[in-house]
Amino acid sequence: MHTLVFLSTRQVLQCQPAACQALPLLPRELFPLLFKVAFMDKKTVVLRELVHTWPFPLLSFQQLLQECAHCSRALLQERPSTESMQAVILGLTARLHTPEAEAGTRSFCRKHALRVLDMTGLLDDGVEQDPGTMSMWDCTAAVARTCIAQQQGGTVEPGPSPAPVEVRVDLRVNRASYAFLREALRSSAGSPLRLCCRDLRAEDLPMRNTVALLQLLDAGCLRRVDLRFNNLGPAVGLSCHHPTRGPFSSTLASLRLALMYTGNSRQPSVDGEDNFRYFLAQMGRFTCLRELSMGSSLLSGRLDQLLSTLQSPLESLELAFCALLPEDLRFLARSPHAVHLKKLDLSGNDLSGSQLEPFQGLLQTAAATLLHLELTECQLADTQLLAMLPVLTRCASLRYLGLYGNPLSMAGLKELLRDSVAQAELRTVVHPFPVDCYEGLPWPPPASVLLEASINEEKFARVEAELHQLLLASGRAHVVWTTDIYGRLAADYFSL
Repeated sequence: MHTLVFLSTRQVLQCQPAACQALPLLPRELFPLLFKVAFMDKKTVVLRELVHTWPFPLLSFQQLLQECAHCSRALLQERPSTESMQAVILGLTARLHTPEAEAGTRSFCRKHALRVLDMTGLLDDGVEQDPGTMSMWDCTAAVARTCIAQQQGGTVEPGPSPAPVEVRVDLRVNRASYAFLREALRSSAGSPLRLCCRDLRAEDLPMRNTVALLQLLDAGCLRRVDLRFNNLGPAVGLSCHHPTRGPFSSTLASLRLALMYTGNSRQPSVDGEDNFRYFLAQMGRFTCLRELSMGSSLLSGRLDQLLSTLQSPLESLELAFCALLPEDLRFLARSPHAVHLKKLDLSGNDLSGSQLEPFQGLLQTAAATLLHLELTECQLADTQLLAMLPVLTRCASLRYLGLYGNPLSMAGLKELLRDSVAQAELRTVVHPFPVDCYEGLPWPPPASVLLEASINEEKFARVEAELHQLLLASGRAHVVWTTDIYGRLAADYFSL
């Protein structure tokens, strides 16, 4: 649905040269909508000029590209257009090469010159990009090139230098792009274009390189560090060396560490134990941590050691494929973290045996606050599901439930659907293909079999139709029940 103002704005931008000439005559209040329409319709000439002459101190993608009163389309939930992103960067470059006096005239008032360009919050779903969209990798590279070029050259017209512009971005880096990004961060330190990282994601990067990047970041901007595929080795102290001993220890809100402890918990090596103890000591320095993810880290019987070091209760905890034991779940249920949890991910941990009872206790403790629960591949069959339903349905604020990869039947799913009537906030359930839709399954079927075996499409079509009818009959047609685990991105903690 589009308002008359939106449709009029779209019409104004049809002739881009005329629209650019008209910008100084248009009310400043129209600029936010002009930006959204130009970004949406790839009016790159206008988009570049809008950034060049932006009349406000802040230009924020999160504010401008969301659903609004004039247009229900939320561009932040789509992969951004390469053309539009490049136009924004070119407009920023033009702004930096324009003397302050001229920029002030063109922006209607000198005090309204652009000071902060916030490009954070762009969708990066990990799906292969098409040529017309820009991934976070590409965005990182484009912004980095601009920083380097700004420091190395570029002619600025005579007159007072333009005021510095802070560019806030989410950065992704791997071994191939490390040197390039490091140079960009170094260049931005003394440049009128100052690169400010909100979320840093480093993949398969040596610890010394990770630390080198962290030392170049502004602690006041950084809220998340996401390290992936970094095994906990002899240099474990370096993984948190700078963030814990520098200003990051009092600002970092989210720490995501994948494959960080891969030792043998039954017969740990001396080096492994020393590394783990050092890691725990560093974790205790974080004072503002609210999210911790330790996916694919062997933590059997050690969750108490990890969580007891934290100074503040967590609101998001991801422990996927961590081989948790019953005592780990019991500790978590008794810990101060349980009553604050908004997001909990226990995927890949077997909850079908002795872990079921302590897991139910954890659910009961977290019921008042839990919004997002992920239980993919937890070996939950109908028996376990029915046993936990009374506790699960007490999670009255739950919005998302992930059960993909569990050996549930159609009967079990129907029981879940009926009981979930009490959960008025529930919006998405990602469920498995019912075991009724397979043929010749071993029992109990391991998750690997459920993920790889073929299903009977005709049977599953009948299942989908029946579930849909049950949702309609209960007045919950707005609730999405789906097997599409990739199409439903897990909610980010900061968006809960």
